[in-house]
Amino acid sequence: METVSLGPVLAGAVRRLTEAGVASPRFDAEELAAFVLGVPRSRLLLAEGFDQPQAARFDDLVGERARRVPLQHLTGVAGFRHLELAVGPGVFVPRPETELLAGWAIERARALPRPVVVDLCSGSGAITLAVANECPDATVYGVEREELALAWARRNGEARRVAGDRSVTFVHGDATAPDVLAELDGTVDVVVTNPPYVPDGSTVSPEVAEHDPAAALWGGPDGLDVVRRLLVRAAALLRPGGVLGIEHADVQGESLPALVNRHEAFEDVADHRDLADRPRFTTARRRKLAG
Repeated sequence: METVSLGPVLAGAVRRLTEAGVASPRFDAEELAAFVLGVPRSRLLLAEGFDQPQAARFDDLVGERARRVPLQHLTGVAGFRHLELAVGPGVFVPRPETELLAGWAIERARALPRPVVVDLCSGSGAITLAVANECPDATVYGVEREELALAWARRNGEARRVAGDRSVTFVHGDATAPDVLAELDGTVDVVVTNPPYVPDGSTVSPEVAEHDPAAALWGGPDGLDVVRRLLVRAAALLRPGGVLGIEHADVQGESLPALVNRHEAFEDVADHRDLADRPRFTTARRRKLAG
């Protein structure tokens, strides 16, 4: 069967994606090519090229990406720290920035014997499973309200269950409700959350606006409506001295720490920046009981 040379096809795909306004056209084109060929992107240069069916499939995928369907929806996976997560319609695609918050939670959990960690608004299960993967002594719970997202999280956790690991539990429920994981109140070491925090009316990319679920995005006029309720639930879950981490938008680097500081349950409030030096997540410690 005739082989189609990879170089010109990739160059054409990059031009097409650039014209469509895709933020990372070369990376996306190469990822799609590697996906079609069934090889890692790092080995793409060793590929001889596409056969005709592969070339047609690649062209179709590039067309979808040019229409701003998320790359991860097309390949079916999203990388997150050391994991590959299944994603698709109905679940928020985890972002590289969130790996920093997950790393913070992992470091805090590793410092403790048999820690208990709760991930509120767990979505695809990215933070939940990253903590479990990198802190095997932890017992980890992920809470998710949206049924479609929960199905993706449970799918992503299935490999651990097949292997006999029962350290991860996904719970269907509103992360702000007082009865969710109420049996853990006052015992949790780390609470972490990547909640809906985008202020209503914000401009977001077509990938986000048209494909990420609205319930995972919008957080009210200032983006902090859900966070206000989550603070109450986190305060109840955490043991005295336990810690909380909350991802936020880069415009909330002052407003979210101020909100947490006003909550009487928390102290040692700090904000953290991402690799692009943008405000990214806030951390705090549950106050110890007086006396």
